[in-house]
Amino acid sequence: MPIAADLLAIMPFPDIDPIAFSIGPLAIHWYGLAYVAGILLGWAYARRIAANDSLWPGNASPISRVQLDDFIVWAALGVVLGGRLGYIFFYDLTAVLHDPVRAVQIWNGGMSFHGGLAGTTVAMILFARRHAIPVWSLFDIVATVVPFGLFFGRIANFINGELWGRLTDVPWAVVFPTGGPFARHPSQLYEAGLEGIVLLLVLAALVYGMRVLKSPGFISGVFVCGYALSRIFVEFFREPDSQLGYLLGTNWLTMGMVLSSPMILLGLWAMLRARRQAALQL
Repeated sequence: MPIAADLLAIMPFPDIDPIAFSIGPLAIHWYGLAYVAGILLGWAYARRIAANDSLWPGNASPISRVQLDDFIVWAALGVVLGGRLGYIFFYDLTAVLHDPVRAVQIWNGGMSFHGGLAGTTVAMILFARRHAIPVWSLFDIVATVVPFGLFFGRIANFINGELWGRLTDVPWAVVFPTGGPFARHPSQLYEAGLEGIVLLLVLAALVYGMRVLKSPGFISGVFVCGYALSRIFVEFFREPDSQLGYLLGTNWLTMGMVLSSPMILLGLWAMLRARRQAALQL
């Protein structure tokens, strides 16, 4: 059982100002910069993958760099709108129904990855149909670069001292300014490592080492399944949202687990489908 925070937390909280810098009355937050960094790095990486014809079916990329440039706006809208709407419906619906203005108060709550995923999926489908791009190939290229955004987003969560973990006495515990006088798991860093770094490296190895982009949909399945497993694992160390708490028992089943579990089946289905389609074309 965690006791005095000073005795248990040997990794000090960096106490970085959530506001990176200000331009007159305009305050630029680290969280906003994290979104920009994730999108820009993902875009640059996606352009590199799209330009390598040898990675794609028939040794021909299904999407041009110009089309990727146009898709950035669609992706950003899908992430932001879907992420905010997802948070409202999954985590804060009762409060928003009581006070609808709260829906645009992004400082009350935040964004939901699962909502952002849904919003981006809609954006990808619409964009692919409009530009005659194979939708599964667009799914794949976006899935390959999403870990950039996940990594920077979780680092921003850590800087903001939000979405912290459960009480613990591990040597790397952290006392967050908003988490009470107790040492907690830095669960944001766990997610940054698993959903960001590890998943990015796994997907890159599959793209460049095993050339799985030649089987449209396989990378998407790996990403969805890999994210779900990472998120469910970290949920055992992460404090659930205060307005929801645990959905079953006193320390078991969170909304993150509930939303991520079907993703495992969806990811497995996408991988099997991609393999079946590839076998039919042999």
